[in-house]
Parts: sequence; structure tokens; C-alpha cells
Amino acid sequence: MTAALFLARALLVAALVSRWAFAEEERSHQDHSDSEGGEDHDDDHAVRLTAAQLAAFGVTVATAGPAKIDHGVELLGEVRPNGDTLAHIVPRFPGIVRQVRATVGDDVRAGDVLATVESNESLAPYELKTQLDGTVIERNITRGESVDREKQAFVIADLSSVWVDLAVYQKDLDHVRVSQSVLVSSGSAEAEGRISYIAPVVDEPTRTAIARVVLPNAEHTWRPGLFVTARVLDPIPAGVAIERSAIQTIEGRATVFVESGEGFEPRPVTLGRTGETLVEVLDGLGSGARYVATNSFLLKAELGKGEAEHEH
Repeated sequence: MTAALFLARALLVAALVSRWAFAEEERSHQDHSDSEGGEDHDDDHAVRLTAAQLAAFGVTVATAGPAKIDHGVELLGEVRPNGDTLAHIVPRFPGIVRQVRATVGDDVRAGDVLATVESNESLAPYELKTQLDGTVIERNITRGESVDREKQAFVIADLSSVWVDLAVYQKDLDHVRVSQSVLVSSGSAEAEGRISYIAPVVDEPTRTAIARVVLPNAEHTWRPGLFVTARVLDPIPAGVAIERSAIQTIEGRATVFVESGEGFEPRPVTLGRTGETLVEVLDGLGSGARYVATNSFLLKAELGKGEAEHEH
């Protein structure tokens, strides 16, 4: 879009909004007069716009019809190591650490020696080994210090997959189920997984239950400790659905501008389930109806201008 066209479109939008604001004020005065005089007026008028005006205003028209509505349950959570592939390595016998060969961040293979400890009883050295391929995510020993079985020396995690633990509030528990698909995101990273587990109890301090998703993590994109947002993907069929951006509130009612022989007619509708981008229509609009999907607020402004001129 050229700068001149962009400026012209912006000026048109500003003019319409200004006219709508003026019309709203005029209609408010008229409504007050009507309530005093006992008169009642029908304010429903079709908005007439040419194809050129529709294009200039960025107004698009869509067709109402069957679709799947996503409830849009959003959950917050945290990435954790996969507990099924996590090893806590402790010394077999109390002793003194003589050598440490691994540190946090090192990739290790099953059988690798992580440290050497001299036993207090036999004074013979023995080796601390990992039986798991993975990454060292904790190291709690230093050369020369005393260790025993009460203290873990290393924690090894296979990060080729991770757990994402999501907090589910009480109000959302009925909408979250095992095997549901979930879109997990953190920054620019996104991945889809399925809920594999939901805790049978609710945490008392937070009043949340844990829902767990296992994500593959071959590239180590999902680092333990990351905070994430997850969206439960639970689409439900709807007989008639429209874009959420189509809805305007006129005289306290949800209204859609519907294409007719006279132009675009404001039509009150009864809404049902609301998703991220779509909303279900229970009454007032049938499948196949053509309606204004984007920038419908401009038609609301034009409608207000027409009403103000009609009243004068």
C-alpha cells in the first residue's frame, strides 16, 4: 500500500469514527426526548457502501456456516526434566572425593565415570558411574570433600524429551482431559503434544491441578525451568459460526451486519460458545448468510451517521 493510499484510508476511517461519535451523542439526546414524549422509533437501517468504499475501508465479507469452535482454554506451566529418564546418583559408600570428571552441562553416556571416591572403610577408591545417557543438570560434590549416601552427587537427565507441567484452575478442570491436544509456546518456540496425565488432587495453596504433556526435545529447545503458555485444542462442532471480529454491540445487543438487497443490514444475534477466532451463532443468522467479517465497526459508524441525518 502506497503512503498516499494509506493516508487516504486513514482519513476516511477517522471521518467515519468522528461521525459515529457525533451520531451517538445525537441519538442519546433523541432517546431522552423519546422517553419524555412516549414516542418509539425503529433505528434499523441498511448501510450502503460501494465496492470501492469496501476496499478502501478494508471491509471483508464472509459466509456464515458450520465450523469447529475452540473453547480456548489457556494454561500456564513450566518445563521440567522427564521424570522417567532422570537419574539421581549417590555414593555407594561414605568417603572422600578424590577426583571429579563431570560438571553441569556435560553430555555423558552410560558407563562414563563421573567421579572417584575413596571409601572411609576400605580406603580403596571406587568410581561413580552413570547408567543413563544424558546431560549433567546438577553436581553437588567437590574434590576433597566428604560424601555419604544421604547426599546426591549428580543428577543426570535425558533431555531428548521433557515434561511440561501445566496448572489447571478449578474453573477449567471440566474442559481439560487426558489425550487432548495442546499447543505449547514459549517465545517463538511452539510444539503440539497431548495431555498424558492429570493429577487426581488439587493443590490447596494454589487451587490448581497438574496436567502433564510430554514433548520430544531432540534439539533441546525446551529447557527445564522455562515458563510456557499452553492452549488446549478442543474444537467442538457448531452449526453456524462467524468471525469474532464481526460482532458489534448496538443498543446493548450483539449485532452482525448482514448483506441484503438494500446493503448491509444490522441484525441482532444470539451467541453461543466463543473460541479464539470464531463464535457460535444460536439465533438470528442462518448458514449461508453473507456478513461483514472485518472492520465492521466502520459500518456501525456509518449507521450512526445515517441515523443522525434521519433524525434531523
